[in-house]
Amino acid sequence: MNQIAHNRLVSFIWSIADDCLRDVYVRGKYRDVILPMVVLRRLDTLLEPTKAEVLEEVRFQKDEMKAIELDDAPLKAASGYVFFNTSKWTLKQLHATATNNQQILLANVEDYLGGFSDNVKEIIQRFKLLEQMRHMADKQVLLDVLEKFISPYINLTPHLLEDPEGNAMPGLSNLGMGYVFEELIRKFNEENNEEAGEHFTPREVIHLMTHLVFDPIRDRLPPVMTIYDPACGSGGMLTESQNYIIDPEGQIKATGDVYLYGKEINDETYAICKSDMMIKGNNPENIKVGSTLSTDEFAAHRFDFMLSNPPYGKSWNSELKHIKDGKDVIDPRFKVDLNDYWGKTETLDATPRSSDGQLLFLMEMVGKMKSTKDSPIGARIASVHNGSSLFTGDAGSGESNIRRHIIENDMLDTIIQLPNNLFYNTGITTYIWLLTNAKPETRRGKVQLIDANLLFRKLRKNLGDKNCEFAPQHIDEIVAAHLAFQPVERRIDGNGDPTGIAVQIFDNTDFGYHKVTIERPDRRRAQFSAERLETLRFDKSLREPMAHLWAEHGEEVYQPGFLKSQAKAIQTWCEEQDITLNAKQRGKLVDTAL
Repeated sequence: MNQIAHNRLVSFIWSIADDCLRDVYVRGKYRDVILPMVVLRRLDTLLEPTKAEVLEEVRFQKDEMKAIELDDAPLKAASGYVFFNTSKWTLKQLHATATNNQQILLANVEDYLGGFSDNVKEIIQRFKLLEQMRHMADKQVLLDVLEKFISPYINLTPHLLEDPEGNAMPGLSNLGMGYVFEELIRKFNEENNEEAGEHFTPREVIHLMTHLVFDPIRDRLPPVMTIYDPACGSGGMLTESQNYIIDPEGQIKATGDVYLYGKEINDETYAICKSDMMIKGNNPENIKVGSTLSTDEFAAHRFDFMLSNPPYGKSWNSELKHIKDGKDVIDPRFKVDLNDYWGKTETLDATPRSSDGQLLFLMEMVGKMKSTKDSPIGARIASVHNGSSLFTGDAGSGESNIRRHIIENDMLDTIIQLPNNLFYNTGITTYIWLLTNAKPETRRGKVQLIDANLLFRKLRKNLGDKNCEFAPQHIDEIVAAHLAFQPVERRIDGNGDPTGIAVQIFDNTDFGYHKVTIERPDRRRAQFSAERLETLRFDKSLREPMAHLWAEHGEEVYQPGFLKSQAKAIQTWCEEQDITLNAKQRGKLVDTAL
């Protein structure tokens, strides 16, 4: 699909919200309908050509085989995909047979949604699509929305079609459909700035990360590639990585099969990611829902490439019970073996403070690096962090142990400082960490630091906190500096201001340090005297009345019953001295047991 057709399709879908949902949803909620409906219509178009074959397989299993439960495998074979729908309905049929009775239409829609295979039903559930259908039916707009999505003026099928005027409408490849879907997500995120950065990394940042991960070994890519994102959001890192291998027209840039894996805790973004995988022909079962830190879903897997933008500055207290029992770490992902000063190996805690879990995601990826024994290129990681991962944690702390483990095992390749205000939901300084367990000879024992803080162009309109972006030439300059692995001095422009990029190369040992506790003799002194000991007989909170009693009666105060006999006199004296005692203090003052 060319860019003009792509833009026209996105604009048409985008207009559906204003045409049908304006008075039914607030603007920030349009995505709750449009995104799942795009997914539903795409799946519907893919299944339409084989609808008869699927229904025949259903009839065969029920009538001939007398099956109580349908067998999924023949149904998937009949549909030609990893999903299917056993109901008699398609979206076109739902619209064609609809009347003004919204309840009948809704019942038919529910029957249609209930006919999908379990993997699609899960997406429908996570999107809460049935609730949206019921809401639209209640507001009398469900039929209008269906009509828009089956319009003869848009083509969400993979085949070339003509509109009613005879104009050609190019078919959408799975990858092309993915681009349409990602563009809609981007536009909705721009409209809803307060949520934009939580599940969406700017496309140019992902573009930079994919080049940093793949370009150094682009001529040595393995025949089978596995890519993993432990905080995958809507799947941008995964799909952009795949796009590096396969261009929009489906031409292979590098030979090899690509398998994508991810995990996401948010239901809606998980549904977006999983449906995007399904739309593009990837295996949706490789996308899992839930907390990456609580459950090691991919414990048996080791990956070639990992890219992620994990949450930073976010508490992981809710996962604490799955990782630690008191002070003991119970999850092996978050332990490291390090040598002490005398060279003795000890297993240490590799968990950061509970207020910020970003380094836990880095350890999750480090633990899943494919070994150089299994692949000559080992594994490569690109992960976004804020400054906390660089600086927090004293020597011996969990953060320090994580950094020691990475640097002492020569995995840290490069850290790149990015411009401020590059992300949607934060203006703070961010960094890309590049790790590999297979450094080339020239880079071994060294770490490259790249300052790209001044490489950006301003946006005409802010998108949340994002007010700048990388231009293609900025990405090229950063990647070139990374590959060159040479120090670069920052340039000075005609106005005397610094500009461009700066690069420095350090030895691994430059980042090491020891914390030394210097002890000295305790210089306290003590001196005893009758005057100093005298005050010890008085309670600090009752010093004045006790001192008065001692001055008046001396040792007699220790005689049984004496203080109680003086209770009234003591009370009178306190009132004369403007000393107020509560009942507890009065009782304490005359209690000889003390």
